[in-house]
Amino acid sequence: MQPSIWITGPSRSGKTERLVQHFGEWVSSLENASAKAPAIAFAAIGDNRLNLSDRLAAQQAQYPVETATPAGFFLSEVVLFYPLLVERGIVGTQFPLRLRPETEQALATRLWQPGLDEGTLTLPGVADYFLVRRMLDLLQLAALAEVPPEDIAPLLQQGLAPPETQPDLWLHIGGAIAQWRDWCLERGLLTYGVATDLYARYLLPDATYQARLGDRFSALLADDVDEYPAIAYTLFSHLLDMGLPGFFTYNPQGSVRWGLGADPARLATLAERCSIDPLDPPAGTLGTDWADALAGWVREPVLLPDLPDTMQSIQTISRAQLLRETAEQVAQAIHSGRVRPDEVAIIGPGLDAIARYTLREILNRRGIAVEALNDQQPLAASPMIRALLTLLALVYPGLGRLINREAIAELLIVLSQSPIQSPASNLQPPATPEPAPAIDPVRAGLIVDHCFVPDPDRPHLLPATAFPRWDRLGYRATQAYESIRLWIETQQAQQQQRLIPSPATLLDRAIQQFLYGGSTLPYDRLAALRELMETAQHFWEVESRLRQMDALRNAAPLSESVQDFIELLRGGTITADPYPVRPLITRPAVMLATIFQYRANRSAHRWQFWLDAGSPLWLTGGGGLFAALLFLSDWSGQRWTAADALTADQNRLERQIRDLLYRADERVFLCHSDLSTSGQEQSGPLLTLVNAARAIAPPVAPPAPPLEEAIAADL
Repeated sequence: MQPSIWITGPSRSGKTERLVQHFGEWVSSLENASAKAPAIAFAAIGDNRLNLSDRLAAQQAQYPVETATPAGFFLSEVVLFYPLLVERGIVGTQFPLRLRPETEQALATRLWQPGLDEGTLTLPGVADYFLVRRMLDLLQLAALAEVPPEDIAPLLQQGLAPPETQPDLWLHIGGAIAQWRDWCLERGLLTYGVATDLYARYLLPDATYQARLGDRFSALLADDVDEYPAIAYTLFSHLLDMGLPGFFTYNPQGSVRWGLGADPARLATLAERCSIDPLDPPAGTLGTDWADALAGWVREPVLLPDLPDTMQSIQTISRAQLLRETAEQVAQAIHSGRVRPDEVAIIGPGLDAIARYTLREILNRRGIAVEALNDQQPLAASPMIRALLTLLALVYPGLGRLINREAIAELLIVLSQSPIQSPASNLQPPATPEPAPAIDPVRAGLIVDHCFVPDPDRPHLLPATAFPRWDRLGYRATQAYESIRLWIETQQAQQQQRLIPSPATLLDRAIQQFLYGGSTLPYDRLAALRELMETAQHFWEVESRLRQMDALRNAAPLSESVQDFIELLRGGTITADPYPVRPLITRPAVMLATIFQYRANRSAHRWQFWLDAGSPLWLTGGGGLFAALLFLSDWSGQRWTAADALTADQNRLERQIRDLLYRADERVFLCHSDLSTSGQEQSGPLLTLVNAARAIAPPVAPPAPPLEEAIAADL
């Protein structure tokens, strides 16, 4: 029998490469590889799964390999073996339908609204939105840790002190979570938490399923198992017991997802069943020589360390000045040829909208592209998406209160940005990706003032001639406005005649009519359109399922669900990423990322700029989910205290410093401002390093354009 291999080493030590190498040697040892079942390869997150799949395909093209993330595997297995669960009487006969996170949040809020209103589900200082999110996360954390939902309340009581005014809060939360789980199963709805619970408690222990599992796969590969949940340990143990060879990689200082469901201590025990293959630290990185020293200095900041010239600081008084000087240093280094844009990363414990906007605008003005890693923004932050939501409220009756004059003006500007084409037109898309709108803000304001008729039930637009001086609009703006108005009237008439199958169909018609299906848009805007359409299609697919099972809901007018959809997105909900999650064509660009995003993506650069190096968020930011540490296998079982939280934060900070240094090849710049955005003095855990590093002189920057002066003034 082929022994299993446990590959261990720090970041960038070649663990994944060695994993592929060991797997290739195993494939070469087979007598008839083509007759074997495929191997199953796991990666922690979706992007890493794609990279692992590409590397395996390049090295072992002749051997089939299926790739998955743990969460995706549990969900797909529950869907695949759902008839077995039905046969066991665990779930109903409804075909399973997966819930996306934004729909899960909305439906759970609706189910728990009585408790939220009565105060039985209220956590002091926590808004209802975030309390609902915490409760849903608790279900998923429990499922990943193989803890039954019924044991969530006792676990919380054991580890956390309830608020003094609500001694029974944990019991109410545990009961609400169980209610949500049962409600979903009755309707055949699967969230990641519900699916993982089904997999851990019912499917994986089933003898029939285990027999099928052993026949389906011939080998097990798992990259970065320090990011996997406890249920993955049970799955991998079953596969090893069935005789499958296992190939694992483990980073003792990784654990990026610690506190988010990962249980590295539990997964580390798999090494006892494997042959150990230790790897040396990577050569040519700052971490090789300085990771241990810097981690020690941060833990015991007694004396100022003697930092190398490869670690320098950028120090200012205000954060606005810091953002500007950081951007200027990056621009100067790139323009001088010392570094390429794709060799620079700006990393911070939390990149707020001000930092992202300022850095992006300044660098773009210098001709340098900027890419924000996994920059998730609410859909409603896009004017294009807001315009399409306003369009829904215009077409469906009874939604007039969701519309104001500013929204109508924005709709006219956005929808007139591309030449209007009739449904039967064969016009080609415009040559430029962002043509000037036919209706500018001034004309849009005039049209709204004279042609928009607000009404709670049927808001509508009047012909342009309703404006006494309509000639002031100009021919181009008038034609664009009339085309938009007539198209909306046509959709209103078809809606009354029930000729629009669903609101998602209306959105698709609008995108085809006014935006050429998104074919002329840059990638970020096209991704926003894909998110909108995937969210809308999923929302009404779930809505259709609920209407079939709920007589009262089925009797309600469709406009009520349209209102729920509009309010969901306008409320700032961040939807799931569209597929594909990566652009097909990339360009050299400076990377903006939070520490978590950067580490999870396994990125590496020659130069790193650590933004807000003096901020306390380096210690306290990026913590785990609420009560996540109570579900870890190495939890002591004692009441969680402030001292325990501080120790956990300190350990995470040391892991972050080590990991980031191993991902820096040449230089690290500690970017610090004495005052934060709120004007408070910053004294974070890295301040000792900032003071010890040699401060570099501000770059000589060209005169700032008016836009940058305005940005600095706003900050």
